[in-house]
Amino acid sequence: MTERLPRNGITVRELAERTGVSTASIIRWTSEPREAYLSRAQQRREKIRELRGTGMSMRAIANELGCSVGTVHHALAGIER
Repeated sequence: MTERLPRNGITVRELAERTGVSTASIIRWTSEPREAYLSRAQQRREKIRELRGTGMSMRAIANELGCSVGTVHHALAGIER
């Protein structure tokens, strides 16, 4: 299987019970490939740094990108010291 299947808010355990397969299979079918995740995470970090460079607050960046303030903080850690 090469394409990720959406879980639509259903937990791995619930899907495993509904389908009669193992949780490992559900995770394998629904997880994003590592390379895709790492690429997307790097793009998000770059966007956070770009927005911070414009003077936006961490809270405003988090709201803009739909992530937590902690995510923004960690992306900026080491840069703003």
